[in-house]
Amino acid sequence: MKYKTVFKTIVILLTAAALVAGFFAWCYYSTFKRPNTIKESVIYISSSMNYDEVTDVLRESGSFRNFNSFIRAARYREFEKHFEPGRYRITEGLSNQQVIRIIANGREDPVRLTLRAHLRRPCDLAAFLGRNFEADSASFAQVINDDNFHIFIPNTYYVYWTESPQDIVARLNSESESFWNGRRDSLARSIGMTRREVITLASIVCEETNITGEMYKIAGVYINRLHKNMALQACPTIKYAFIDSEPDLKRILFRHLEVNSPYNTYKRRGLPPGPITIPPVAAIDAVLEYEKSDYLYFCAKPTFDGTHNFTSSFKQHKKHSAAYNQAFKEKFGSAL
Repeated sequence: MKYKTVFKTIVILLTAAALVAGFFAWCYYSTFKRPNTIKESVIYISSSMNYDEVTDVLRESGSFRNFNSFIRAARYREFEKHFEPGRYRITEGLSNQQVIRIIANGREDPVRLTLRAHLRRPCDLAAFLGRNFEADSASFAQVINDDNFHIFIPNTYYVYWTESPQDIVARLNSESESFWNGRRDSLARSIGMTRREVITLASIVCEETNITGEMYKIAGVYINRLHKNMALQACPTIKYAFIDSEPDLKRILFRHLEVNSPYNTYKRRGLPPGPITIPPVAAIDAVLEYEKSDYLYFCAKPTFDGTHNFTSSFKQHKKHSAAYNQAFKEKFGSAL
Protein backbone atom coordinates (compact mmCIF):
# COMPACT_ATOMS: atom_id res chain seq x y z
CA MET A 1 0.00 0.00 0.00
CA LYS A 2 2.88 2.32 0.81
CA TYR A 3 4.33 1.94 -2.69
CA LYS A 4 0.95 2.54 -4.28
CA THR A 5 0.55 5.75 -2.29
CA VAL A 6 4.00 6.98 -3.33
CA PHE A 7 3.29 6.08 -6.96
CA LYS A 8 -0.01 7.95 -6.92
CA THR A 9 1.66 10.95 -5.36
CA ILE A 10 4.36 10.96 -8.02
CA VAL A 11 1.76 10.67 -10.76
CA ILE A 12 -0.23 13.52 -9.28
CA LEU A 13 2.86 15.70 -8.97
CA LEU A 14 4.00 14.92 -12.50
CA THR A 15 0.53 15.60 -13.83
CA ALA A 16 0.37 18.86 -11.93
CA ALA A 17 3.83 19.81 -13.18
CA ALA A 18 2.83 18.94 -16.72
CA LEU A 19 -0.32 21.03 -16.41
CA VAL A 20 1.64 23.96 -14.98
CA ALA A 21 4.30 23.59 -17.69
CA GLY A 22 1.59 23.36 -20.33
CA PHE A 23 -0.10 26.43 -18.94
CA PHE A 24 3.10 28.46 -19.01
CA ALA A 25 3.98 27.13 -22.47
CA TRP A 26 0.57 28.19 -23.71
CA CYS A 27 0.95 31.61 -22.07
CA TYR A 28 4.37 32.01 -23.70
CA TYR A 29 3.08 30.89 -27.08
CA SER A 30 -0.05 33.04 -26.98
CA THR A 31 1.92 36.08 -25.78
CA PHE A 32 4.99 35.87 -28.00
CA LYS A 33 4.66 33.28 -30.78
CA ARG A 34 1.03 33.03 -31.75
CA PRO A 35 0.10 34.95 -34.94
CA ASN A 36 -1.68 38.07 -33.77
CA THR A 37 -1.88 40.45 -36.75
CA ILE A 38 -5.00 40.14 -38.87
CA LYS A 39 -4.36 42.68 -41.64
CA GLU A 40 -1.58 44.61 -43.32
CA SER A 41 -0.92 48.20 -42.34
CA VAL A 42 1.84 50.78 -42.59
CA ILE A 43 2.66 52.68 -39.43
CA TYR A 44 4.87 55.70 -38.88
CA ILE A 45 6.86 56.16 -35.68
CA SER A 46 8.49 59.57 -35.52
CA SER A 47 11.59 60.47 -33.55
CA SER A 48 9.54 62.65 -31.20
CA MET A 49 7.13 59.88 -30.08
CA ASN A 50 7.13 58.40 -26.61
CA TYR A 51 6.13 54.84 -25.74
CA ASP A 52 2.46 55.67 -25.13
CA GLU A 53 2.21 57.40 -28.49
CA VAL A 54 3.84 54.43 -30.22
CA THR A 55 1.37 51.99 -28.69
CA ASP A 56 -1.48 54.33 -29.63
CA VAL A 57 -0.34 54.23 -33.26
CA LEU A 58 -0.15 50.44 -33.18
CA ARG A 59 -3.56 50.11 -31.56
CA GLU A 60 -5.18 52.50 -34.02
CA SER A 61 -3.75 50.56 -36.96
CA GLY A 62 -6.37 47.87 -36.27
CA SER A 63 -3.82 45.20 -37.19
CA PHE A 64 -3.99 43.17 -33.96
CA ARG A 65 -6.44 40.44 -33.04
CA ASN A 66 -5.67 40.86 -29.34
CA PHE A 67 -3.86 44.09 -28.57
CA ASN A 68 -3.70 43.36 -24.83
CA SER A 69 -1.48 40.35 -25.55
CA PHE A 70 0.82 42.64 -27.54
CA ILE A 71 1.05 45.01 -24.58
CA ARG A 72 1.99 42.07 -22.31
CA ALA A 73 4.68 40.97 -24.74
CA ALA A 74 5.96 44.54 -25.06
CA ARG A 75 6.22 44.86 -21.29
CA TYR A 76 8.20 41.62 -20.93
CA ARG A 77 10.53 42.58 -23.80
CA GLU A 78 11.02 46.10 -22.41
CA PHE A 79 9.78 47.47 -25.72
CA GLU A 80 9.43 50.93 -24.20
CA LYS A 81 13.24 51.17 -24.13
CA HIS A 82 13.96 49.68 -27.53
CA PHE A 83 11.75 51.07 -30.30
CA GLU A 84 13.19 52.88 -33.29
CA PRO A 85 11.56 55.62 -35.40
CA GLY A 86 10.63 54.61 -38.92
CA ARG A 87 8.06 53.57 -41.46
CA TYR A 88 7.05 49.97 -40.81
CA ARG A 89 4.91 47.54 -42.74
CA ILE A 90 2.96 45.22 -40.45
CA THR A 91 1.81 42.22 -42.47
CA GLU A 92 -0.91 39.71 -41.66
CA GLY A 93 0.05 36.68 -39.56
CA LEU A 94 2.89 38.15 -37.49
CA SER A 95 3.39 37.29 -33.84
CA ASN A 96 3.81 39.92 -31.15
CA GLN A 97 7.49 39.04 -30.90
CA GLN A 98 8.00 39.53 -34.63
CA VAL A 99 6.35 42.96 -34.53
CA ILE A 100 8.47 43.96 -31.55
CA ARG A 101 11.66 42.83 -33.26
CA ILE A 102 10.82 44.66 -36.48
CA ILE A 103 10.39 47.96 -34.65
CA ALA A 104 13.08 47.45 -32.00
CA ASN A 105 15.66 46.66 -34.69
CA GLY A 106 14.56 49.48 -36.98
CA ARG A 107 13.71 47.20 -39.91
CA GLU A 108 11.98 49.92 -41.92
CA ASP A 109 9.98 49.38 -45.05
CA PRO A 110 11.43 51.80 -47.63
CA VAL A 111 9.39 54.58 -49.20
CA ARG A 112 8.80 54.08 -52.92
CA LEU A 113 9.50 57.62 -54.00
CA THR A 114 8.52 58.47 -57.56
CA LEU A 115 10.04 61.79 -58.52
CA ARG A 116 7.74 62.89 -61.31
CA ALA A 117 8.34 65.40 -64.02
CA HIS A 118 6.60 68.77 -63.84
CA LEU A 119 7.73 69.75 -60.35
CA ARG A 120 8.43 73.36 -61.19
CA ARG A 121 10.49 74.92 -58.40
CA PRO A 122 12.76 73.90 -55.52
CA CYS A 123 9.97 74.86 -53.11
CA ASP A 124 7.60 72.47 -54.91
CA LEU A 125 10.09 69.64 -54.54
CA ALA A 126 10.69 70.50 -50.87
CA ALA A 127 6.94 70.38 -50.23
CA PHE A 128 6.65 67.06 -52.08
CA LEU A 129 9.48 65.47 -50.09
CA GLY A 130 8.15 66.90 -46.84
CA ARG A 131 4.90 65.00 -47.45
CA ASN A 132 6.75 61.73 -47.93
CA PHE A 133 9.41 61.71 -45.20
CA GLU A 134 9.78 62.40 -41.52
CA ALA A 135 11.64 65.66 -42.13
CA ASP A 136 9.41 68.60 -42.99
CA SER A 137 9.44 70.74 -46.13
CA ALA A 138 11.40 73.52 -44.41
CA SER A 139 14.22 71.08 -43.65
CA PHE A 140 14.32 69.98 -47.27
CA ALA A 141 14.20 73.58 -48.50
CA GLN A 142 17.42 74.28 -46.60
CA VAL A 143 19.38 71.68 -48.60
CA ILE A 144 17.74 71.92 -52.03
CA ASN A 145 19.40 74.68 -53.99
CA ASP A 146 18.87 75.79 -57.57
CA ASP A 147 21.93 73.94 -58.86
CA ASN A 148 21.00 70.47 -57.61
CA PHE A 149 17.26 70.93 -58.26
CA HIS A 150 17.97 71.73 -61.87
CA ILE A 151 19.69 68.42 -62.53
CA PHE A 152 17.45 66.02 -60.62
CA ILE A 153 16.18 63.19 -62.81
CA PRO A 154 12.60 61.87 -62.62
CA ASN A 155 12.77 58.26 -61.50
CA THR A 156 11.58 55.87 -58.81
CA TYR A 157 13.78 55.69 -55.72
CA TYR A 158 13.59 53.51 -52.61
CA VAL A 159 14.52 55.58 -49.59
CA TYR A 160 13.94 55.17 -45.86
CA TRP A 161 11.38 57.48 -44.29
CA THR A 162 13.77 58.56 -41.51
CA GLU A 163 16.67 59.47 -43.79
CA SER A 164 17.87 63.04 -43.44
CA PRO A 165 17.21 65.65 -46.13
CA GLN A 166 20.96 65.79 -46.73
CA ASP A 167 21.12 62.05 -47.41
CA ILE A 168 18.05 62.06 -49.64
CA VAL A 169 19.30 64.99 -51.73
CA ALA A 170 22.73 63.32 -51.96
CA ARG A 171 20.99 60.21 -53.27
CA LEU A 172 19.14 62.23 -55.92
CA ASN A 173 22.39 63.92 -56.92
CA SER A 174 24.13 60.55 -57.15
CA GLU A 175 21.40 59.23 -59.45
CA SER A 176 21.77 62.32 -61.60
CA GLU A 177 25.51 61.72 -61.94
CA SER A 178 24.87 58.13 -62.99
CA PHE A 179 22.32 59.33 -65.53
CA TRP A 180 24.68 61.83 -67.15
CA ASN A 181 28.04 60.08 -66.99
CA GLY A 182 29.24 58.76 -70.31
CA ARG A 183 26.95 58.85 -73.31
CA ARG A 184 24.65 61.74 -72.36
CA ASP A 185 27.50 64.03 -71.31
CA SER A 186 29.17 63.24 -74.63
CA LEU A 187 25.99 64.08 -76.55
CA ALA A 188 25.61 67.36 -74.65
CA ARG A 189 29.16 68.37 -75.56
CA SER A 190 28.53 67.43 -79.20
CA ILE A 191 25.65 69.91 -79.44
CA GLY A 192 27.53 72.58 -77.48
CA MET A 193 25.31 72.59 -74.40
CA THR A 194 25.85 72.09 -70.68
CA ARG A 195 23.73 69.74 -68.58
CA ARG A 196 21.77 72.68 -67.20
CA GLU A 197 21.13 74.08 -70.68
CA VAL A 198 19.93 70.70 -71.92
CA ILE A 199 17.55 70.34 -69.00
CA THR A 200 16.35 73.93 -69.37
CA LEU A 201 15.45 73.36 -73.02
CA ALA A 202 13.97 69.93 -72.23
CA SER A 203 11.71 71.56 -69.63
CA ILE A 204 10.28 73.80 -72.35
CA VAL A 205 9.94 70.95 -74.85
CA CYS A 206 7.96 68.74 -72.45
CA GLU A 207 5.57 71.61 -71.75
CA GLU A 208 4.89 71.99 -75.47
CA THR A 209 3.89 68.35 -76.04
CA ASN A 210 3.49 65.04 -74.27
CA ILE A 211 3.93 63.13 -77.52
CA THR A 212 7.43 61.71 -77.30
CA GLY A 213 7.90 61.46 -81.06
CA GLU A 214 7.25 65.19 -81.52
CA MET A 215 9.66 66.21 -78.75
CA TYR A 216 12.62 65.60 -81.09
CA LYS A 217 11.15 67.92 -83.75
CA ILE A 218 10.24 70.66 -81.26
CA ALA A 219 13.71 70.46 -79.69
CA GLY A 220 15.13 70.86 -83.20
CA VAL A 221 13.01 73.97 -83.82
CA TYR A 222 14.25 75.64 -80.65
CA ILE A 223 17.87 74.74 -81.32
CA ASN A 224 17.53 76.19 -84.82
CA ARG A 225 16.24 79.41 -83.26
CA LEU A 226 19.16 79.48 -80.82
CA HIS A 227 21.64 79.01 -83.65
CA LYS A 228 20.04 81.93 -85.56
CA ASN A 229 19.94 84.11 -82.43
CA MET A 230 16.15 84.27 -82.66
CA ALA A 231 13.95 84.68 -79.64
CA LEU A 232 12.62 81.30 -78.52
CA GLN A 233 9.10 82.72 -78.09
CA ALA A 234 8.13 79.75 -75.95
CA CYS A 235 4.69 80.11 -74.38
CA PRO A 236 5.49 77.75 -71.47
CA THR A 237 8.13 80.21 -70.22
CA ILE A 238 5.51 82.96 -70.12
CA LYS A 239 3.27 80.76 -67.97
CA TYR A 240 6.23 80.16 -65.67
CA ALA A 241 6.79 83.92 -65.34
CA PHE A 242 3.23 84.15 -63.93
CA ILE A 243 3.44 81.04 -61.74
CA ASP A 244 2.86 83.04 -58.53
CA SER A 245 0.39 85.68 -59.72
CA GLU A 246 -1.60 83.50 -62.16
CA PRO A 247 -0.79 79.88 -61.32
CA ASP A 248 -3.66 78.50 -63.43
CA LEU A 249 -2.87 80.55 -66.53
CA LYS A 250 -4.17 78.76 -69.63
CA ARG A 251 -4.56 81.45 -72.30
CA ILE A 252 -1.63 83.76 -72.96
CA LEU A 253 -2.72 87.27 -73.90
CA PHE A 254 -0.70 90.12 -75.36
CA ARG A 255 -0.35 91.66 -71.90
CA HIS A 256 1.42 88.54 -70.69
CA LEU A 257 4.04 88.92 -73.41
CA GLU A 258 5.07 92.28 -71.96
CA VAL A 259 6.06 90.93 -68.55
CA ASN A 260 9.48 91.99 -67.32
CA SER A 261 10.94 88.60 -66.46
CA PRO A 262 14.10 86.69 -67.33
CA TYR A 263 11.69 83.92 -68.37
CA ASN A 264 10.02 86.09 -71.02
CA THR A 265 11.48 84.41 -74.10
CA TYR A 266 9.49 86.73 -76.33
CA LYS A 267 11.59 89.68 -75.17
CA ARG A 268 14.88 88.01 -74.23
CA ARG A 269 16.97 85.94 -76.57
CA GLY A 270 18.55 82.67 -75.62
CA LEU A 271 17.53 80.20 -72.97
CA PRO A 272 15.88 81.34 -69.74
CA PRO A 273 18.07 81.22 -66.61
CA GLY A 274 16.94 77.74 -65.63
CA PRO A 275 14.37 74.98 -66.14
CA ILE A 276 10.69 75.73 -65.76
CA THR A 277 10.05 72.19 -64.50
CA ILE A 278 11.86 68.91 -63.89
CA PRO A 279 11.61 67.41 -67.39
CA PRO A 280 11.04 63.71 -68.07
CA VAL A 281 13.90 61.62 -69.42
CA ALA A 282 12.19 61.46 -72.83
CA ALA A 283 12.43 65.24 -73.20
CA ILE A 284 16.08 65.30 -72.12
CA ASP A 285 16.94 62.65 -74.69
CA ALA A 286 14.90 64.51 -77.31
CA VAL A 287 17.14 67.56 -76.85
CA LEU A 288 20.34 65.52 -76.87
CA GLU A 289 19.31 63.76 -80.07
CA TYR A 290 17.11 66.44 -81.60
CA GLU A 291 15.79 66.04 -85.11
CA LYS A 292 17.82 68.10 -87.56
CA SER A 293 15.67 70.13 -89.95
CA ASP A 294 15.21 73.66 -91.23
CA TYR A 295 12.01 74.13 -89.21
CA LEU A 296 11.72 77.40 -87.30
CA TYR A 297 8.02 77.35 -86.39
CA PHE A 298 5.39 74.94 -85.14
CA CYS A 299 1.71 75.29 -84.38
CA ALA A 300 -0.88 72.95 -82.89
CA LYS A 301 -3.01 71.28 -85.54
CA PRO A 302 -6.69 72.27 -85.74
CA THR A 303 -7.59 68.62 -85.17
CA PHE A 304 -6.79 69.11 -81.45
CA ASP A 305 -5.04 65.73 -81.29
CA GLY A 306 -1.92 67.13 -79.62
CA THR A 307 0.20 67.08 -82.78
CA HIS A 308 1.73 70.07 -84.56
CA ASN A 309 2.37 71.47 -88.01
CA PHE A 310 6.03 72.39 -88.63
CA THR A 311 7.43 74.82 -91.16
CA SER A 312 10.47 76.95 -91.96
CA SER A 313 8.30 79.70 -93.47
CA PHE A 314 6.78 82.39 -91.28
CA LYS A 315 4.14 82.96 -93.97
CA GLN A 316 3.11 79.32 -93.80
CA HIS A 317 3.23 79.44 -90.02
CA LYS A 318 0.70 82.29 -90.05
CA LYS A 319 -1.63 80.15 -92.15
CA HIS A 320 -1.29 77.28 -89.69
CA SER A 321 -2.00 79.67 -86.80
CA ALA A 322 -5.06 81.09 -88.55
CA ALA A 323 -6.45 77.62 -89.19
CA TYR A 324 -5.94 76.64 -85.55
CA ASN A 325 -7.53 79.86 -84.25
CA GLN A 326 -10.56 79.39 -86.52
CA ALA A 327 -10.99 75.80 -85.32
CA PHE A 328 -10.61 76.95 -81.73
CA LYS A 329 -13.28 79.60 -82.22
CA GLU A 330 -15.68 77.10 -83.77
CA LYS A 331 -15.09 74.57 -81.02
CA PHE A 332 -14.98 76.84 -77.97
CA GLY A 333 -16.84 79.93 -79.12
CA SER A 334 -13.97 82.42 -78.99
CA ALA A 335 -10.67 82.98 -80.73
CA LEU A 336 -7.30 82.75 -79.07
